[in-house]
Amino acid sequence: MSTQIKYAQLRHNTWVYRRTYPKALQPLLGTALKRSLKTSDARQAKARVEELNHTFCRIVTEASAHANLPAAQHTDAEAPRLGIASPRYQRVRLLGDRALDELVGAYLQYQAKRLRPGSFKSVRFAMGLLTSELGQRPIGSITVAEGREVLRHIAGLSPNIRKYRVARGKTLAELAGLSQELEGISLTPQTQGRIWEQICGFLDWAKQEGELTDNPWAGLRVMAPPEPEPHRVMTDAQVTTALLAKDRVLHGALLFALLTGMRSGELCGVMAEDVTAKGNLGRFLQIRPNAIRQLKSKAAEREVPLHTTLEAYLDAHLPRKGRLFPQLSVDRVVKAYAKLRVRHPDLAGTVFHSTRKWFITQCERTGTPEHFTASLVGHQSARSQNRLTYGLYSAGISDAQKRAIIDEIRLPVGAL
Repeated sequence: MSTQIKYAQLRHNTWVYRRTYPKALQPLLGTALKRSLKTSDARQAKARVEELNHTFCRIVTEASAHANLPAAQHTDAEAPRLGIASPRYQRVRLLGDRALDELVGAYLQYQAKRLRPGSFKSVRFAMGLLTSELGQRPIGSITVAEGREVLRHIAGLSPNIRKYRVARGKTLAELAGLSQELEGISLTPQTQGRIWEQICGFLDWAKQEGELTDNPWAGLRVMAPPEPEPHRVMTDAQVTTALLAKDRVLHGALLFALLTGMRSGELCGVMAEDVTAKGNLGRFLQIRPNAIRQLKSKAAEREVPLHTTLEAYLDAHLPRKGRLFPQLSVDRVVKAYAKLRVRHPDLAGTVFHSTRKWFITQCERTGTPEHFTASLVGHQSARSQNRLTYGLYSAGISDAQKRAIIDEIRLPVGAL
């Protein structure tokens, strides 16, 4: 059965409005108000009929005031016709038709008035993840399958992903991939759950605002994440390949990372002034916060002896003041290593961070206690393993012990 709309008929696949004027006003207005509704869609036609009904009532009111006399007192010759402008139809918004990013903007304005700054920042981050992936989509078109994908990508995010310049402007899926490439660690299930709760809170709000009939992701939950597949520890053969490549951008940074266990962000901010001499123990590198970069944690602030190979490289190739690697940023390190990996396929499965894993492995193979290695690489977890003993009563590993550990580490034969 065809759709019935009062005052409208479907003619040649287009709805047409026709409503008869009161007989008393027909000498002024004509027989009826007739307009094409310029649509074949019944829902749009109904909305436009409502608009024209308002127009019809206004015309009748104005015509009655204009006549100021009962219509019977006018003859057809005397009755001036009133000009009636064609109505301009407003775009009819259908349920679920509005773009997701448009609604997110309205939602953030709403939440900004309700939440404290810290809580609002957290909601804004969650909304940014959502819009980076689905922002241009009509909200009513998002599917349960897409919700599962969003959940999967959230599970792949690193806790530090916002700190990297290379992450700016990336989609959620790209951020998840970048997180695993840079660090290989993921958000805790609790943090994943908070982000997901904030996203679902937005969809519930959209439902209350009449933009959705239901929250399509209401039944989805954060699952315990599978064990991530870690990036490999570099083999000696891969270390040799990376160093013999003599990469114009990375060679010095690779040497320092392999023989100190430093993170890429720490390397990018190392200053010549951070190198200090300690008598017969040789030179040490102070890793501390500065104007170039902050450290990952309090445990990351430390002193590491310079390997004799690094001392020679420092004297021969690096600046005497300012940044030791002024050309480097974390972004450039990531991209340069990716290009190196393309040129040397046997580096597949490794990232720049794999150099740190190689250093830790070498410490382990020399029999270094785990908490000693933790002090050298700035690991919080192992450092605080016996919090009572090491946190309160111990001055920590001595400079002489550090030097002894570093002197035991050897690059593979033929790597230089």
